[in-house]
This record gives sequence, structure tokens and C-alpha cells, in this order.
Amino acid sequence: MTSSDFFMPGGGANITALPKVSLHDHLDGGLRPQTIIELAGEIGFELPATDAVALADWFAEKADSGSLVEYLKTFDITTAVMQTAAGLTRVAREFVEDLDADGVIYGEIRWAPEQHLSRGLTLDEAVEAVQEGIEEGIDAVSEAGRSIRIGQLITAMRHADRGLEIAELAVRHRNNGVVGFDIAGAEAGFPAGNHREAFDYLASHFFPTTVHAGEADGLESIRGALFDGRALRLGHGVRLAEDITVDRSDDENTYVELGRLSQWVKDREIALELSPSSNLQTGAIAQWGDELIDHPFDLLYQLGFRVTVNTDNRLMSRTSLSRELALLAETFDYDLTDLEVFQLNAAGSTFLPFEEREELADRISAGFERA
Repeated sequence: MTSSDFFMPGGGANITALPKVSLHDHLDGGLRPQTIIELAGEIGFELPATDAVALADWFAEKADSGSLVEYLKTFDITTAVMQTAAGLTRVAREFVEDLDADGVIYGEIRWAPEQHLSRGLTLDEAVEAVQEGIEEGIDAVSEAGRSIRIGQLITAMRHADRGLEIAELAVRHRNNGVVGFDIAGAEAGFPAGNHREAFDYLASHFFPTTVHAGEADGLESIRGALFDGRALRLGHGVRLAEDITVDRSDDENTYVELGRLSQWVKDREIALELSPSSNLQTGAIAQWGDELIDHPFDLLYQLGFRVTVNTDNRLMSRTSLSRELALLAETFDYDLTDLEVFQLNAAGSTFLPFEEREELADRISAGFERA
């Protein structure tokens, strides 16, 4: 047990000790504050604070703005210290170690290589540096007597025009740790269709994609992710709830009607990579409220959607996967069975081969049974 352990409400099971799967976790959103300070010192980059606690406070304060645009500005600092091979390798290694400390047994780490070239790295060198750090982290976990698996998700920035180039990069490294492709960044005004050539290329190479959609934009963005991006998962996807009509005019009954888009997502078990704390910070759920109880997570879960729980950016949201699960359990009165469903949903939605997804699910079920 550590000081960062989280428990079920009422002093129940230790959530941190449970086996978990992380699908939506940004490399440049999960740095340790002390690492930022040390890497910034090496390159002479000025920070808003030079004490680790104060810097952590700064990130949390700036990220809690209610605006995705403002939230994204915090990444100017993290990406600035991730421009060398050594910096990328260190950040990736620590990222893996921190996931392990939180009980994660499989994680997919997403990041955009095109944002890490300002000090001379090529795209391939950046990917190789991150993979080196991932492997160092896996080795460190193994030496401690535990095991973790990690896959890279290569991200293209949706406001840029390098989609095809980044898609080719991802496929080029599919045998060197890369398991999938993503587009991220400013969502509104930059539809997935802008990168149709990249998605066509990926489809022709049978390479899986997840697409940020339904966070800062609505249903049209989700449609684009599914039908232009051929997305197998939706990054956030929380605004899919806009396509669900809830009628509580009858005091005794609640009537729910799904639109065609939401019905499609549900019927095809397309995973929703929901990130509760982040969704509050960026204003993604503003139309329903500004507290966790207002989040459509429970509605989507009760209606049978394949919901998963994620951190998005652990530094900015000052969170962990265990903390997110603890918050949901407390807010919606979930028990261990519910939390196991979320983890099995995530295991079944990874970009691993089918047999390996089944093995992952078995490890999760065994861990929850012990709890």
C-alpha cells in the first residue's frame, strides 16, 4: 500500500491494487513535475515555478479552465522539455513506471511525434526514443517482480497537414511497439475528413485507429471519426449523449430514446474512452452540468454502451486511473463488479490481437476475484 492508494467508498477494496487497463493517456500529459524542472534546466527553458509542488499546482490550476483551448496551452511546457532523445526516453520510462505503480497491467500511450522535432530529431528517431524508454520501464517493472505491457498510439495533429506522413510512420513502426493511430488537438473546425487520405492508407494496411471526437465538438465530429476515420474507439466520445433523449416527465418512469448514431455506436460496441475529470476541466459536459454527478457516464453505462475509464492527462488533471475509478464509485455508487466491467470493456477494446485480449481479460478477472 502507498500514500497514493485509492479505496472503494466506505473503506472497501484497494482500487490501486486492482489490475487495470489504460487506453487514453497522453505521454506529454503525464510527466512528473520534478522531471519537467530538471529537463527544463538542461535546456535553459523558463518555467512558471521551479518547485515541484508549486509546478504541479500551476498545471492543475491552468488546466481547470472549462476550455479545451486553454487546457491545451499547458502542453507548451511539457512538449518543450521533450525535444531530445534523452528527454523522450526518460519521460516514457517514468510514464511506464507510474502506470505500474497505479496497478495498470496494459497501457496504450498516445503522443504526437510531429510535436517533438524542434531540436533536430526525425520522426523515426522520436518514435525510437520513446520505445527505448518504454522498454526500459517494462524492464524496471519486471525487475521488481511485476509485469506490464505497453503499446504506442501515434497521433497526428488534426489542425496540421501531416496526417498521411504520420500514418505511414505508425505503420512503419508496427513491429516496434506501435499498435494504433490517433488524431488529436483542436477538434472544432478540424474534422476527421481532413485526414481522409491518411485513414484510407491505414485501412489499406489493416491498422487500427482511435479518433478524438465528441469532446470539444458534437455529433458531426463523431460521425466523421466513425465514417471518415474508421475509428474502432472514440477518444472521449462523451457528447454522443447529445444523441440520446431522456424523458422524465412521467413521475414513475424514465423513457430513453437513442438516435441512429448512438444506436450504431452501441450496437457495434465501439468503445468510449471517457475521461471524467478531464471532461469536467475542458467543459466537454458543460451542457449537462459542472459536477461529476452531471457527467453522462452513468447514463451511457446503464444503456449498455462500452464505456471505459481513462485519465487523459494525469499531470493536468492531477489524477490517476485509480482515482478516476474511486471518484466514479463514490459518485454513482458503483461496486467492484461495475469497476470490473469497465476494465473488461477496456481489455476487449485494446489494439492487441484477439487471443491476447482474452488473456488480458483473464488477468483482470482473476485480480478482481482475489479482491
